[in-house]
Amino acid sequence: MPTTHFAAALQNRPSAPRQRATAALLGKATQLHRPLMGTVTAMAALVLFSIAAMMVDDRTLLGESVWLKPMKFGLAFFLYSLTLAWLLSLPHKGNRATWWLGTIFAVTGFVDVGFIVLQAARGTFSHFNTEDDPVNSIGQLVFASGVPGLFAANLGIVLILSWQRLLDRPTARAIHTGLLLAVGGMGLGYLMGFTGKQLVRDSDGRVVKLAAGHTVVPDSSDLAPRDAAGMPITHWSTVGGDLRVPHFVGLHAIQVMLLAAVGLAWLAPRYRWLGAERAGAAVVGVLALGYTGLLAIVFWQAMRAQPLVHPDGATWAAFGGLVATVAVLLGAVYLCHRDTEAEHHPTPGTLSAGAPRRG
Repeated sequence: MPTTHFAAALQNRPSAPRQRATAALLGKATQLHRPLMGTVTAMAALVLFSIAAMMVDDRTLLGESVWLKPMKFGLAFFLYSLTLAWLLSLPHKGNRATWWLGTIFAVTGFVDVGFIVLQAARGTFSHFNTEDDPVNSIGQLVFASGVPGLFAANLGIVLILSWQRLLDRPTARAIHTGLLLAVGGMGLGYLMGFTGKQLVRDSDGRVVKLAAGHTVVPDSSDLAPRDAAGMPITHWSTVGGDLRVPHFVGLHAIQVMLLAAVGLAWLAPRYRWLGAERAGAAVVGVLALGYTGLLAIVFWQAMRAQPLVHPDGATWAAFGGLVATVAVLLGAVYLCHRDTEAEHHPTPGTLSAGAPRRG
């Protein structure tokens, strides 16, 4: 994790009161949220199990292994829970409330993914399944309550952390924008419930009616399966607009923005102007704006029933305009800060000595 790297780097630099205080805070940041780390461990085991199961179990759903969805959900929850566990370990106000919200996320996520694994073992669908057998009926009630629980827990954490400067200015901005985009990506997942019904077959060949799907197609009036044709690995649709794409892009914004902050920390010693916190924060802000634009484009593309791999001229034009805008804004940030002496603050990716302490 980045904190270990930053702590080691600070210990190897000349000592200073601010650096010693920062290193002390970094030590506290290693006390990760235990319930979330329990989920992380379980999801890591699930990913390994699913990979092994795909090698010996040849059953399929809509052309993909019954174990592919558990693997994808396990990997997604592994990354997100690990990131959230680290964020909640940072000293901040309201840590008791965020601990309970993190625990709700951990327990709810474990139960929801557990139902996905159960349905995979049964060779049937977990999402949108309308079968009236007892296992599925109970499972759908779990989803109906669990998904809002995940969303509400994340929203609560965002509301508590969004006004606090947990780390230095660039990394704090990366956290705030990444969490907001992640919550937005979760919210977009609800739109999948309005894509229309479809008739599909489970791994035994039985017809199953799904209340919705992931794909937007020009004419969803019939009950033909829309989620069958997909890209390799992700299985995102190649025949229509797949709402899993913006859901994925938004959900993992927090990891992308944190990686951007780590990248700035790595570049700061080589490019002195990036050592100023104001410059680093401005760069992160531009990257967050660009990422928001990317999320908007893939969402717009999906809602127009357009596959990710078959963009039309309008999509290319929007993407080109976004890249040009980001490039211009980054250039403007450079021109504003190129002659600025590096501020006497920790480089991006380290904790601020003035960050609020626990309690």
